[in-house]
Amino acid sequence: MNFNKIYALGLRHLYLIMNSFPRVLDLIYWPTVQIFLWGFISKFFTLSSDYYSNTVGIILTAAILYDFLFRASISFNMMFLEEIWSRNFTNLFIAPIKIREIIASLTLTAILRTLIGLVPAVLISIPLFGVSILKLGFPLIFLLISLYLFGISLGLFVTSGLLRFGPSFENIAWASLFFLAPLGCIYYPIEILPHILQIFAKGLPLVHIFEEMRNMLINEQVNYYNIYKSILISLVYFVLGVIVFYASYYGAKKRGTLINMGE
Repeated sequence: MNFNKIYALGLRHLYLIMNSFPRVLDLIYWPTVQIFLWGFISKFFTLSSDYYSNTVGIILTAAILYDFLFRASISFNMMFLEEIWSRNFTNLFIAPIKIREIIASLTLTAILRTLIGLVPAVLISIPLFGVSILKLGFPLIFLLISLYLFGISLGLFVTSGLLRFGPSFENIAWASLFFLAPLGCIYYPIEILPHILQIFAKGLPLVHIFEEMRNMLINEQVNYYNIYKSILISLVYFVLGVIVFYASYYGAKKRGTLINMGE
C-alpha cells in the first residue's frame, strides 16, 4: 500500500473542498440548521404544550404548506439542473430564446411539478389523519400564491448561484429551504425565536403565512392584512431574484464560463 498515493488523493479532495465555498457551506449548515430547527420546536412544546388544541391538524397542515413551498423551489431548480445534466445548457443559451422567456417557462412549468407532489399528500392526509388544508377555505388560495412566489424566488437565487459558482452549487439547490426553516416559524409561533432572530424572520413571507394559518385554524379568524403582506414580501423577493439572475447570467457570459457549465 502506497501511503503517498493515499495522501495525494486525500489532499486533492481537501483542496477541492476548501477552495469551493458551496461545498464548505454544505458541510457546515446541515447540522447547524437541524440544531436550530428542532431546538426551537422542542422549546416550543416544552413551554407551551397546551398551545394547540388540534396539534395533529395544525402540524400536518403546516407540513403540507411547507412541502408546497419546497416543491415549488425544487421544481424550478430541477428543470434548470436537468439542462446541465443533459449537456443541453449551452444549447439553451445559444438558441434565440430571451432570458425572460426562460424564467417564464420555468416558473409556469414548475407549478405542474409542484401540484403533482402536493395533490397526493393532500388526499392521503384526509382519510389517514382527518386533516385537510381545504378547511382554510378561500384564503388558502392567497397563501399558496405567496408560497409559490417565494419558492420561485428561491429557485431564481439558487440558479443564479449555479451560474456564478457552477455545478458545485448544486447541493445548495436541495438545501436552501432547510436553511430558512428555523426562521420561517413553520411549526411554532415567532415568539419562540430570540428577539434578534425575530427581526430577520419578519422579513420573510413564511412567518406571516404560517402565523396566519395558525390563526385561522385556532381562532377561526382571517387577517387578510397578514396575507397581503406575505404576498407583497414574496413579490419583492421575486423581483430581486430576477435581478440577481440577470446579473449572474451576464457575469458568467462576460467571464466565458457558460460554455463550460454542462461539461
